[in-house]
Amino acid sequence: MYQSVFAPGLFAGQVVIVTGGGSGIGRCTAHELARLGAQVVLVGRKADKLQAVQAEISADGGRASWHACDIRSEEAVAIVVQQALAEHGRIDALVNNAGGQFMAPLATISAKGWEAVLNTNLTGGFLMARECHREWMQAQGGSIVNIVADMWGSMPGMGHSGAARAGMVSFTETAALEWAGSGVRVNAVAPGYIASSGMDNYPPAAADMLRAMRHTVPQGRFGTEAEVSAAIVFLLSPAASFISGTTVRVDGARPQARLGWPMQVPDAATQQRPAVRPFGGFHRAQVPRVFADQPQQRREGE
Repeated sequence: MYQSVFAPGLFAGQVVIVTGGGSGIGRCTAHELARLGAQVVLVGRKADKLQAVQAEISADGGRASWHACDIRSEEAVAIVVQQALAEHGRIDALVNNAGGQFMAPLATISAKGWEAVLNTNLTGGFLMARECHREWMQAQGGSIVNIVADMWGSMPGMGHSGAARAGMVSFTETAALEWAGSGVRVNAVAPGYIASSGMDNYPPAAADMLRAMRHTVPQGRFGTEAEVSAAIVFLLSPAASFISGTTVRVDGARPQARLGWPMQVPDAATQQRPAVRPFGGFHRAQVPRVFADQPQQRREGE
């Protein structure tokens, strides 16, 4: 079973929508929320992935339903929120996790490519949050967690994604203010370099770069999906009842890396320096294919 650090039954009786729930961080978060008693509503574009995660959660004793939806469509988002309410009668929380991008320098990105990334990572999240607020949370309260990214030093090579994620942070802060009177909390989680299936969406030519990214992290490793999920679950929990409008970074202090300051990165392989062990509570975690030939990384949760 999922080894959550949170109390069993924490979300009993609650309904939580998780977009992008068919893989990666969304899949992990859905598992943890279900383990803690929530009725999870999986939303994503690919029905087969959603069905597979639903089957996993059911096999583990949790409850999940699924709805195929392109969150970039205003009409589709309105329909899926209405369907969730019709089926479960409430929406207590939303995890705005769906997203995606492609590697490209700014000079080569077309207007269509730019819009596709912004619509997925910014507009789609806004539409999901707006509809959940309109249809339920405005009268009943609730909590929203938007998933952004490590874009604090910008995102060279993925400028469209950096712009979208920065926009989502601003949206988070604005919604936290505008919706506070309805008892709605809105926060964000910014994952850094996480060993997730999303890494396998990049071209094979990027494999060496992806594997080397951990050397730019002061903690010397990749994060785990469970470490991101734990931050999300905390922000959804009653313990975060006075937290709204903030962004929690889960990145091993990577944005603090500076030229001119020698990083003394822990080396778990040689044990030359103490390392912070990764939290691996997700019992169904899968090593990204790009790390398949890295046995030491597999042992260390990287």
